[in-house]
Amino acid sequence: MTARHPALLAADPQLATLVAAEEGLQSETLRLIPSENYVSAAVLEATGTVLQNKYSEGYPGRRYYEGQQIIDQVETLAVERARAVFGADHVNVQPYSGSPANLAVYLAFAQPGDTVMGMALPMGGHLTHGWGVSATGSWFRGVQYGVRADTGLIDYDEVRDLALKERPKLIFCGGTALPRTIDFAAFSQIAREAGSVLVADIAHIAGLVAGGAHPSPVPHVDVVTTTTHKTLRGPRGAMLMCRQEHAKAVDKAVFPGLQGGPHNHTTAGIAVALHEAAQPSFRSYAHAVVANAKALAEALLERDFDLVSGGTDNHLLLVDLTAQGLPGKVAAKALDRAGLVVNYNTVPFDPRRPFDPSGIRIGTPSLTSRGLTPGHMPQVAEWIDRAVRAARTADEQALGIVRAEVRAQMAAHPAPGLPLS
Repeated sequence: MTARHPALLAADPQLATLVAAEEGLQSETLRLIPSENYVSAAVLEATGTVLQNKYSEGYPGRRYYEGQQIIDQVETLAVERARAVFGADHVNVQPYSGSPANLAVYLAFAQPGDTVMGMALPMGGHLTHGWGVSATGSWFRGVQYGVRADTGLIDYDEVRDLALKERPKLIFCGGTALPRTIDFAAFSQIAREAGSVLVADIAHIAGLVAGGAHPSPVPHVDVVTTTTHKTLRGPRGAMLMCRQEHAKAVDKAVFPGLQGGPHNHTTAGIAVALHEAAQPSFRSYAHAVVANAKALAEALLERDFDLVSGGTDNHLLLVDLTAQGLPGKVAAKALDRAGLVVNYNTVPFDPRRPFDPSGIRIGTPSLTSRGLTPGHMPQVAEWIDRAVRAARTADEQALGIVRAEVRAQMAAHPAPGLPLS
């Protein structure tokens, strides 16, 4: 397998072996982490080009380094494609990742000590939405909303009451463990009443938005932040999208506010991913991600798994394992040994500690990219069920049997970008 990387193999056999091992692991396991996916071979090639060699502080036509004749075209191409895919007025493709993109929003619109509002981390929010252990919770006064205990859904009346009471400078909607559709129009009305800047963090659902499988926040919010991997199937990067009136503040916050030169090879990979996202096949993929998630939810419910909010509208499921008598961390590690790669995760109102929570988080982007369909989801649910039961009894042999079955199924569904022999 190392023959795929001859220069790396010749220069650093040890690292080449590790890369080949990771390729094998990604190929033979069923990857169910919602934030992971497979990029195409074209995206992989774009991120490995000589664009890596060029430094480009500034923006197209306004650089602090010479020799930007090609780089300016690459970045402009990525921006134009993002605007077309998402229908945004202004796009910045330079943020290094999702957290820096969110930090740029704070720099553009708030001052240290200002009140900011976001979903609480244990309820499905993100660290950078004002949670206490994050810099955003240290530098700003974070207030959090959550979900209803009886439904697992956001109560927009409670969000409105909190926003009118606290009058936050920023309101974030979106998160990392939200299995239901976000009502961006409802958030927009709340933000207008509270006099707040509304930010939609669509890092998880960007590909679903691009493919028409989730409502778009662009018509409703001031700023959209997103990563470019996850459901969008691009490289590890990020984008900021905003109304034209905010373009100058957003660009200034990214550079020179937080960053130096952009990663031009990543920008190229983003451009390729956006070109792919504009194709009819991507729309089919985005809807298939949701169809698979719904089918997997139904199959797990039939096996008496407890799903937060009772199911899903998007690409992820949040499973509360309390009734299964198994902590999330123990389950996640056992599932990993069975070739089913998930992550342990807190669930709303979780009585356990974050590093040893009650739940696991499951997603369908990667398996959809490999061509699995709703017809495969009962089998996936059976594997999960068998692995969880095996974990309760420490039955390593049973986990090994599941892993062999998973490996055989994955061999029949090659992963994009991994043409392994």
